[in-house]
Order: sequence, then C-alpha cells, then structure tokens
Amino acid sequence: MKIRHLLLAISITAIWGLNFSVIKLGLTTVDPFILAGVRFTLCALPAIFFIPKPDVQWRYIASYGLVFGIGLWGVVNLGIQSGLSAGIASLVLQFSAFFTILLGAWTFKEAISRYQIAGMGIALCGLVSIISIVDGTVTATGLMLVLLGALAWSAANVINKKARTTQVFAFLVWSSAFSPIPLFALDYAVNGSTGYRELVNQLDYISVLSILFQVYPNTLFGYWVWNSLLKRYPVSTVAPLSLLVPVFGLFGSAMIFDEEVSLNKIVAVSLIVSGLGVGLYGQRILSAMFKRREQPKCYSSQVEHPTDSAPDTVSVTACLKRTALLPTGRIS
Repeated sequence: MKIRHLLLAISITAIWGLNFSVIKLGLTTVDPFILAGVRFTLCALPAIFFIPKPDVQWRYIASYGLVFGIGLWGVVNLGIQSGLSAGIASLVLQFSAFFTILLGAWTFKEAISRYQIAGMGIALCGLVSIISIVDGTVTATGLMLVLLGALAWSAANVINKKARTTQVFAFLVWSSAFSPIPLFALDYAVNGSTGYRELVNQLDYISVLSILFQVYPNTLFGYWVWNSLLKRYPVSTVAPLSLLVPVFGLFGSAMIFDEEVSLNKIVAVSLIVSGLGVGLYGQRILSAMFKRREQPKCYSSQVEHPTDSAPDTVSVTACLKRTALLPTGRIS
C-alpha cells in the first residue's frame, strides 16, 4: 500500500474512533433517536437525487436501512446516553465481528475455525475486564445496549452479503432514507414531543457540528474512501487497519472527556483487539509465518569458478524464481 493511502486509511479509522466521542457531545442536547434520525436524513438527502439506485432488491435496501440506522446507531446512541463511555462503546461494538461469524455459520452454514473460537475466547476475557471497571464509565444498561447494537451490525452485514451489491456507497445512501422516519417515530413514542421541543430550544453549535461530523467525514466520506481502498488493494491489506478504531475511540474519549485510561481498560483493549486479530486473521498470520520459514535462502549471487569469476546468472535466476521475485521483478 502506498504511504499516502496508508495514511488515508489510518485517518479514516481515527475519524471512526473519534465519532463515538462526537456522538456523546451531540447527546448533551439532542435525544438519541432524533440524533440518529437527523444523521441519516442528511446521509440520504440530497445525495439520493444524484446517485443512481443500486441494482439491489428494495427489500434489502429497506431492511439494511432499518437495521443499520435503528438497530445499530439508534441503540448505540441510547447506550452512550445510558452511561457507557464513548471509548468503551467503541471497543464493545467490535464484538460485531464475532456476532457476524456466528450469524454467518447459522445463515450461510459457514464453518467456524479454531482460530475464530480462540479469538472469541480472548475477546470475552476482554469483556470480563470491561465489566470489572468501576470508575463510572461502564453501566450495565449501556453495555447491554451497545452489545445489542453490535448484534444489529452483524445482522446488517448478513443483509449486505445477501444483497450481493458491488455499489456499496449507493447502497448506503439509498438505505439511509429508510432510517429517519422510524427513528423520529420511536422518539415520539418514548418521549412524546419533549425531544423535539428541546431540539428547537437547546440546539447549539456543538450539536450541529456533532451531526455534521457524523454525516460527512464519518459516514459518507469515511465509507467512500474505505470502499475505494478495498477496490484498489486486497481486503487482507486494508481490513486489519480497522483494529485501530477502538484505540482511537479510547484515545478520543480520554482527550475530550478526560476519561481515565485505567489498567483494566488497557487490558480490555489489548484482549479484544488481540481476539479480533486471532479470530479474523489468525490463519493468515500463521500461514505467512510458515511460508516465510520454508522460503529458500539465497546467500550470494557470486559463484566461484576455477576459470571464471563472473556471476552465475542461471543460479541467481533460479533462486529469484523460488523466492517469488520473478517474473515481475518486484516484491508484492
């Protein structure tokens, strides 16, 4: 990956990590469901008038919008409002990767590998470490809600896989149109008109900036760049960088809200990120290690001859072929 693309990918993971703190800032004056509703309204409009509908059945577009908008971000917003810190929320939401593995096994009959089982076990130890945190940044209600959001995210991933779309950005924009009305209706059903009166009377520049950040850098720009990188580079090159999201999430919460980064949180981050690494990339890492050990060693391109001290071109060429440098002449 080129350096500028690597830096761009890391910047996107930083935006996604910081987004949890930005959400918390918005929740100081805006109700969780209204905040999510406004976010997805702006994700859909006016972009939907300029981006053609993806070649996907309406049921996939609608169901993805409902699950992603309400089940994921509406519920995560509620979890953060219920007392879970932004940093811990960014970490707990990563359990969606394991829920996706389990749902994939149930829906698509995909086999679960021993690496995935080991990764789940390691990550669960990290969850236990989170439960043991007693500094006020973790609440049982908030934790359960964000875990529910992680489950919804995995369901959205399954819907996305069933849709088989290659027009990911268009799919995101069009599906966003199905989220706002149910979110606004849910808030009215729970809180009546209170949330809307407070939105009009208490909306400040922090809330506006929070909404704009969630819509443009985080959702539209972030997903567009990430999917562009996935088209340019192998998934195995781009996807592992997403493990940085909870790291930036915890860092952002510490910087913006002075969240204490205790030993329990460091242990939780280490265990959950390690669990993700083992579960998602364990097989690939182990295969790469064994492949490296089995590669032949090339000692010298100079071969001693009784009558000729010139390089043995045939021997050098054969060695390069064995180490996968030829015929392209470069290491990929």
